[in-house]
Amino acid sequence: LHAPEEDIARYDGIYNAGWDKIRTARHEEMNGRQVLQKNWQISPRDSEVPPWQAIEHNDWEASKMATYAAMVDRMDQSIGRFIQALKRLGQYENTLILFLSDNGGCAEFMAEDGWAKFFPDKTHDGRTITMGNIPGLRPGGALTYQSYDKPWANVSNAPFRLFKHYVHEGGISTPFIAHWPARISKPSVSHEATHVVDVLPTILEATGAQPLSELGGHSIQKLQGESFLDLLAGKTWTREQPIFFEHEGNCAIRRGQFKLVKKYGGNWELYDMESDRTELNDLAGGNQPVEADLLAQYRGWAEKTGVMDWDVALPILLEAWQMDNAEG
Repeated sequence: LHAPEEDIARYDGIYNAGWDKIRTARHEEMNGRQVLQKNWQISPRDSEVPPWQAIEHNDWEASKMATYAAMVDRMDQSIGRFIQALKRLGQYENTLILFLSDNGGCAEFMAEDGWAKFFPDKTHDGRTITMGNIPGLRPGGALTYQSYDKPWANVSNAPFRLFKHYVHEGGISTPFIAHWPARISKPSVSHEATHVVDVLPTILEATGAQPLSELGGHSIQKLQGESFLDLLAGKTWTREQPIFFEHEGNCAIRRGQFKLVKKYGGNWELYDMESDRTELNDLAGGNQPVEADLLAQYRGWAEKTGVMDWDVALPILLEAWQMDNAEG
């Protein structure tokens, strides 16, 4: 969490109502704006998140979210400058702008004696950085290194459950905004499922370019994604192939209305994404033909793309990480 003090000041006090009320209010606002479908119930507060009224250091907790908001504010300012530059150059109307996040909210706690100790503990001019989420230490300045933690990530991911790292909806569902005045005629909201691997094929089609088959004498794998340019143009479009996920042993496949998903080391869960996007009603065991078909497709994809079992991959990654830190 780092942001200029003048940006943070604009959000002082905004989050004093706490994560419970703010999470509920966000869900209600998204329903009012028709961003969500009415039958998607908000997931319960995460089991590891205490009620706002039961915690100490409320002011400090609120300051973390104020700092996070200030970071988003500063990003928005920069995007605004970029858009103004496009307008000055006369390129605004015919520029396709895509905005999305790379994952859901991050729930990682920044402990002073945890993995943060591997980060630089001094600024470029030699000042000492205080690492970790230390109650009472205001975040945002260059001499602090904090995270906004699981409770506020639970707010960011409303109405979904879980967080970055997982491939349940709270870990993978993000806003996606497309803006292209020359080709997108009117504002609309679509609930068609797309994936980040679809972005490049879409850009290639929009620009009339072809994907590379080799570079520097090395062959390039065929693109996995599908162009959704028709969707941006207001036409009917549905992804033909399933969407696959694997991250740190967490796995999922989504095809049509169904999604098969599991945590690392856990059991497979099955959800109907049309009626239960927030993944509250596990259908596993009750629809075995669908479950078996999705599982077979996932295993075929994992073999084809070289997905390594996490029990095998993790020790290799840890060894490489430790070597990098020892050399650093």
